[in-house]
Amino acid sequence: MKINKELPDVDLVYLWVNGNDPEWLKKKESFTGEAPENNAMDCKARYIDNDELRHSLRAIEKNAPWLRKIFIVTDNQIPNWLNTDNPKIKIIDHKEILPSQILPCFNSVVIEHHLHLIPDLSEYFIYANDDMFINRAVTLEDFFTQDGKPIVRLNRRWFRKLWLNYRVKVKKQHLDNYNLTMHRAATLVEQKLGKYIGHKPHHNVDSYRKSYYEETYNLFKNDIEATLSNHLRNDSDIQRIIYSLTPIVQNKAKIKFVGDKTSFRCHIEKQHYLKDLIRKNPKFFCVNDSHYATDNDRKNVKELLENKFPDKSQFEK
Repeated sequence: MKINKELPDVDLVYLWVNGNDPEWLKKKESFTGEAPENNAMDCKARYIDNDELRHSLRAIEKNAPWLRKIFIVTDNQIPNWLNTDNPKIKIIDHKEILPSQILPCFNSVVIEHHLHLIPDLSEYFIYANDDMFINRAVTLEDFFTQDGKPIVRLNRRWFRKLWLNYRVKVKKQHLDNYNLTMHRAATLVEQKLGKYIGHKPHHNVDSYRKSYYEETYNLFKNDIEATLSNHLRNDSDIQRIIYSLTPIVQNKAKIKFVGDKTSFRCHIEKQHYLKDLIRKNPKFFCVNDSHYATDNDRKNVKELLENKFPDKSQFEK
């Protein structure tokens, strides 16, 4: 692969939580006063560990071995199988990057606003949740252009602003949390920079530059910091797509529209997803847990991942 000599090493950042951990559950319940509810914003699926991280790292070793370092952001937890002696692995506790006044934080949207504060993070980095997988071999050029622009993968949604406004103002519908926080991010960019981009994220590994991330945070600092006390997901949150939309409008990032054959989101409660995954063989896929999924669905995911990525990686003990 031809790599621009100005393009440095690239790091990978994960968020990870083990919602099966009794100590972590005790901490969360003592703070919130209740166990997770069965809704999209606070449910078992938000926190449960289906062993995705182990298999995502196996996929990384196989399909993106060129990454420099892998940072795993956690809440005083370390996977018991993780080889922390591996020089490529670095655990980052919430206390290292989040302001003390907003701890404890159980809201991944809030945590994501602080990724640029990870110590020793490269200027160029990619970010993933632990349920996201690189399914085929990738190169630097899958994530950054030759002149260093992050490639932003989006699902094409023309006239989305009109559609959302129609739902709210005409049909009097209440948007779900995901659409609300996405729309809020896009609206803030429009108010500040004059352009609304309504295309949806591909819900998989995304590319960023640390300096652009910090610039975006500072540009919307007052709006973002007004949401940082949201210890759980809240409709006032600002979705992290703001860190992609801003450089797009500033002509510092490149949009790449994708479909299921490039980036496939598996809703694990839908029984046909495995056949679709095999048939499409996408470059990226996500096994998306939700409040609709059952424990049997999660068992099937574990079996799928073990069959797909059976070989132990250097990141395991």
